[in-house]
Amino acid sequence: MGHGPIKILYPGSAVSSIDTGIGSIGRIDHPEINSNTVIKMHPHINDEILSYFRTGEAEHSDSEGFVKIIGGKTLMLMKAGKTFFHEEKIMGQQKTMEGLQIFIRPGKKDLNPEVVFLELEDLHSENSWRIIGSPNPETEFQFSSQTWIYDMKLLKGSTSEIPQLPKNGLTALLYVFQGSVQVNSSIDLKKKECIVFKDEPVSIQASEDAELVLFFTDEQGEIFKGGMYSGNQM
Repeated sequence: MGHGPIKILYPGSAVSSIDTGIGSIGRIDHPEINSNTVIKMHPHINDEILSYFRTGEAEHSDSEGFVKIIGGKTLMLMKAGKTFFHEEKIMGQQKTMEGLQIFIRPGKKDLNPEVVFLELEDLHSENSWRIIGSPNPETEFQFSSQTWIYDMKLLKGSTSEIPQLPKNGLTALLYVFQGSVQVNSSIDLKKKECIVFKDEPVSIQASEDAELVLFFTDEQGEIFKGGMYSGNQM
């Protein structure tokens, strides 16, 4: 959805008539924003927002007192909880800021707000899945719901399977951030397209260099569906 610089995906809208999300995956925004843009201070309530900006940079400031440049190898998770405000400034740079803002549903309503930053060792993980966040304390980004997020840059002609499931019975969503791939030798996916699957083997081949983001969610896990942006919009 959307005709401006931010395209909005409600992943549940293609598979459900009662929920715009799938389990804890509430909404995925794909912004492409030019420099000299200010997204003014605005609220979030009961959203957990992963800022996954791959090109360009933004100056982030928020109601928790953080001011930091994010983008590239610097990722951010904002756990809004009962109330949270933030602002982003995209200023004085040549590159368009492009990435994802991923709205994850929290496990419970009105948790305490928290902001966490992650410094990646490398911009890309080539031909190997890299875990970005999970419900477990072993990852720097820890979601309050049963949610796992991975990424990978799959080089042209390379093939990959999905990583071993963190637990049984999970639903998966594969999003193509850049490039194009073929799934199970029959389904072609290009930039800004995704596929949802569960309980089946999946093989991915890159038709060209492709940047992929993979989500797992436990649809039976406890979540709060009333978040300001991540919540059900129906």
